[in-house]
Amino acid sequence: MATQNPILEYLTTTRIGEKGQLTVPKQFRHDLGLGTGAPFAVLRLGDGLILLPEQRRFEHLCQQVSSILTDAGLTPENLLATLPGARKRVYARRYEKGRATPPSRRRPFSQPGK
Repeated sequence: MATQNPILEYLTTTRIGEKGQLTVPKQFRHDLGLGTGAPFAVLRLGDGLILLPEQRRFEHLCQQVSSILTDAGLTPENLLATLPGARKRVYARRYEKGRATPPSRRRPFSQPGK
């Protein structure tokens, strides 16, 4: 995984190959934990491009979700406690035709114990 680095750092110069491919030097692939086929988001910033490994976007999304759940007062235990009920509802909707709760009668998500 990447360590805490400066906001902007010059890494290297590279060239675009015949098929439009860019080569990320081995050292930086290793430092960032990027393997063959690692997905990247390509962002345009004025006349420049930003290449952002998708793993970072995923980590950022996880941090956002975690913050929202924490701000709402939910704990991992609260969320895990909802799984058995959620599994039963999904199973009923998908596999128990005629026994599933109609959409108009479904209960909204609520925190356990509230």
